[in-house]
Amino acid sequence: MSLAEKSALVTGSTSGIGLGIALGLAREGANIMLNGFGDQAAIEKIKADIAALGVKVEYDAADMTKPDQIAEIVAKTESAFGSLDILINNAGVQHVAPIESFPAAKWEFIIALNLSSSFYTMQAAIPGMKARKWGRIINIASAHGLVASPQKAGYVAAKHGLVGLTKVAALELASFGITANAICPGWVLTPLVETQLAARAAQEGRTVADVTHEFVAEKQPLAEFTTTDHIAGMVVFLCSDNAKTITGAPLSIDGGWVAQ
Repeated sequence: MSLAEKSALVTGSTSGIGLGIALGLAREGANIMLNGFGDQAAIEKIKADIAALGVKVEYDAADMTKPDQIAEIVAKTESAFGSLDILINNAGVQHVAPIESFPAAKWEFIIALNLSSSFYTMQAAIPGMKARKWGRIINIASAHGLVASPQKAGYVAAKHGLVGLTKVAALELASFGITANAICPGWVLTPLVETQLAARAAQEGRTVADVTHEFVAEKQPLAEFTTTDHIAGMVVFLCSDNAKTITGAPLSIDGGWVAQ
């Protein structure tokens, strides 16, 4: 398929899952608005890599917890590329603590970034999509959008909310050529996770392979990581005409995690 002449905003796309999605969309011809934090030189390298795929690419450091900055990045995307056709809400953060000692500031930040930001990006992007009678909204939720784990109150609440928000959008937009879906990954192999596994293996005097299998198998019957390329492939499919009647769906890519 080709996404030539389509344009995408991918939040949290300077590393990990978001970067994988941005690259996957760019390979299919979509222009990319990057967003996220990081070293400026590294971000320029990412922009160059995406531009080398023959598409337009821009970057905006909008703080996705700030509604005014969210509105600005959506407007900037439309101005730079002429449209915002594909919205990928990926920015997120995690904190682990029991409910009784979960810091209030962490709760507020997680809800703002993992849930409220998606509401505001959608609110800003939907009018243009409606006018063009085409759009793809893909929210990166989690297996934790469907099931819970202890000590992750903020993350689980936000991701459950994101799945619900996705369903509402799908119902409201069904007659406008716009789909809204939530991808629900299990464990994903990102550079951050690789670093954590290496540190755990060194601390315990074990191999990375042993630590990795144990880590993944705690939740997933298929004890393999999902990769960022796997998720990018699912995103590309959801943007295709073959997925035009898939909407309002929480789509698991989790090695059987939520099948249990």
